[in-house]
Amino acid sequence: MADGVKAKKYDSPRRQEQARETRQRIIDAARDLFVAKGYGHTTIVEVAATAGVAVETVYAAFGNKRTLLHRVWYATFRGDEADVRLWDRPEIREVIAEPDLARRFEAQAVVLTGVFRRITPLLLALRGAAASEHAAAEMLAEFDERRLDAAGKYARAASETGQLAVSEAECRDVLWATMDGSLWQRMVAERGWRDEAFAAWLGGVWVSTMVGGRLSPLASSIGEARAASHANRRG
Repeated sequence: MADGVKAKKYDSPRRQEQARETRQRIIDAARDLFVAKGYGHTTIVEVAATAGVAVETVYAAFGNKRTLLHRVWYATFRGDEADVRLWDRPEIREVIAEPDLARRFEAQAVVLTGVFRRITPLLLALRGAAASEHAAAEMLAEFDERRLDAAGKYARAASETGQLAVSEAECRDVLWATMDGSLWQRMVAERGWRDEAFAAWLGGVWVSTMVGGRLSPLASSIGEARAASHANRRG
């Protein structure tokens, strides 16, 4: 009996590793199919065949296609399946620990460029499916909401340095608008920029518009446009 118990304990980590490997194969297969065929045109049967597992294995691991999409999205966005938000991961905590805001924005652009490369093909596939697939539209809405929350955290941390040349709210909105992968798609995927060049450019945009002792011309015009918009709504 004792030997049997020892064998069971010894085998358990290996079984857990095999289960993780199987989940990862399924996630990788689903992501590739969603990107290549579209979310709506991909079936669980195809995911199972591509991953080299039984259909029942996919259902046992993820339940349904909507849940599978959710796990695919966050595993792709974060780089692995661990349920830890990007904000709480070491690479971002290291960025936020940088006291110089210009250097922080530059480092943040480098980290997020890697995220854009991972997630943008899937993002485009979901945008293409959102009109007819509720799960895709739901996932995009969740992404927008979480991106706004993350942008708010970045902006709050930036404001705490005392080095922002714009309001915390404006910093949040600029970051939110530029962190969805669209700029990466335009400049890197479509125009052929290297990731390093894109990261340097994006970091430079953030620094030039939001850091310093006074507003840059672009930041000033944004603030003026916002004030005019508010005045028009009041009128």
